[in-house]
Amino acid sequence: METMSEQQSAIDRQYARIQRRLAKTQALDQSNKMRTLSVIGAGVFLTIMGLATFPVLGFVFILLTCLAFFMLSRFQPKVNTSMLRYQVWLRLLDEQRARLNLNWDAMPPVPPREEQEDMDHPFEIDLDISGERSLHRLLNTGVSLEGMLRLRDWLLELEPDIDTIRSRQALVRELIPMTRFRHKLQLYSLFATRFTEPVDGDRLLEWLESQSASKQKLSTLVIALVLSGLLALTVLFYVFQHTSPLYCVGALLASLIWYLTTKKEQGNLAEDTYQQRRAFDQLKQIFGYLENYRYARNSQLRKHCEPFFEHGDRRPSHLLRRLESITGRAAISRSAETWLVVNALFPLGAITAYQLDQCKALIAQYLPIWLDVWYDLEATCSLANFAEMNPDYTFPEIVAARKSGSSPVFQSQQLGHPLIKRSSKVSNDFNLADGGEIMLITGSNMSGKSTFLRTIGINLCLAYAGSVVSASSLRTSIFELYACIRVTDSLADGYSYFYAEVRRLRGLLDRLESDAPYPIFFLIDEIFKGTNNYERLIGSEAYIRALVEKKCVGAISTHDLELVRLTELFSFIRNYHFKENIVDDQMIFEYRLRKGPSPTRNALRIMQMAGLPVKWDAIPS
Repeated sequence: METMSEQQSAIDRQYARIQRRLAKTQALDQSNKMRTLSVIGAGVFLTIMGLATFPVLGFVFILLTCLAFFMLSRFQPKVNTSMLRYQVWLRLLDEQRARLNLNWDAMPPVPPREEQEDMDHPFEIDLDISGERSLHRLLNTGVSLEGMLRLRDWLLELEPDIDTIRSRQALVRELIPMTRFRHKLQLYSLFATRFTEPVDGDRLLEWLESQSASKQKLSTLVIALVLSGLLALTVLFYVFQHTSPLYCVGALLASLIWYLTTKKEQGNLAEDTYQQRRAFDQLKQIFGYLENYRYARNSQLRKHCEPFFEHGDRRPSHLLRRLESITGRAAISRSAETWLVVNALFPLGAITAYQLDQCKALIAQYLPIWLDVWYDLEATCSLANFAEMNPDYTFPEIVAARKSGSSPVFQSQQLGHPLIKRSSKVSNDFNLADGGEIMLITGSNMSGKSTFLRTIGINLCLAYAGSVVSASSLRTSIFELYACIRVTDSLADGYSYFYAEVRRLRGLLDRLESDAPYPIFFLIDEIFKGTNNYERLIGSEAYIRALVEKKCVGAISTHDLELVRLTELFSFIRNYHFKENIVDDQMIFEYRLRKGPSPTRNALRIMQMAGLPVKWDAIPS
């Protein structure tokens, strides 16, 4: 099993190797440019000398110079492509190094949160699933917008499906050792989008849908072809039979009038195809790699990527090459005068529009399938890359619900938080009681209560997405997560912090009263911390009693040590705590979960260590 330093060394060695290749390619590029200049200079000189002495020799030098320039110019694009690929590869290695070291500034960005949806989601903000310093950003290696969002959706799944989880786990396991395949797919995707924005597949689908109704009628095309044939016949009769040129003029006018009359059916070919052609060019490189890759027989990956190669004449390379040819012809329509003359002589516009309609109909049938497979593959490759980077993480065992009313399962060893650097991370063992329980976690400020709640939640999100988890082992039922950890006020809606917290806690009770498909695992940090001590204690006890009646599973952290006595009234509630030690007048936190209520308080101690007053003299009467 590789350690973090071994992985870092492997990345450094690969980075140095790519840098050397890039340096050689850049040197080759410079020498090729010098050779080109030398060939041109020598060719001009020899041509002038040859023409001055022996003209035939001068023409030979001209041909040789042109041939040499042609050969060098054909070689140069390959050199440019190699340099760009090496530069993209170095970028990938930089990003991988950033993920390994949790260097957030160097990680590629992910789509921002949608604020309104965040307010409604039961754990997205609380568990740092999305956003700038989030699990989504750490995991994501996708390039397409939809591939990034697909991964985020998996992490935010509210009702996971056990068969989907197991299927995804199997594909991730297969992809972990396939580092070359994953990196090349990412390389092709980045290389295809190096000069443009990420591929927006939804925009392409919207364009195809808007163009789905065929505009170019077959009858219009047939009449245009007949008129074009008539024009050709009149020209032939004029040339060989010496008929009157008026017949040619009449046929030409008829063809021109028909084109002008039916021009609307063609639409704006140039505008409709230019942007989409560029986007399809991006997809052609990516889909071509997936279509031509040599998959292992009976592999999960082969089964997943079947839509790219199972239909011979409907493969991406065939259909996209056909589209490229058609849109290339449509580019002529950018010159209105040229297009008018061409269509007067031959109905190129009608033919192009009709073929484009037919091609778009075929692509509209298959493109959603290709895109869906690609998005899924990008998200799965992100999970596989995360597993490869963390070989000490493990795939969780997801326990199927045995029967209605069966006890929920959560058994973990060395459970840690994946967004904490390894040098600072402390892991804990934690198992739910056989019949389920409500954890009441007490402890000092900064002792690790909130982090532990997030640790449980974020690892469950990873497990249900089909990923490895930060644990040496994890066996869990499927739960529906609900968190009240990072509640914020809303100035726009006029909510105070306390009212926002009340709304969130009310939402949990509503969800418990609904017909949820899975048991709910709730995570509540510092319950009712937005109000005074007296009312907080009363409200907290009443709320916990209500949760006990619902027989739900979860964890609540609190500073109110008076609440620990609830374990004497309800066996379903169990006390846990985090503690600190004072060493050389310094407060040391161990971040270890322990059974029982917290034996210490430390708020005054922290204030005193910060230089704040904690005592006062009595006011004289």
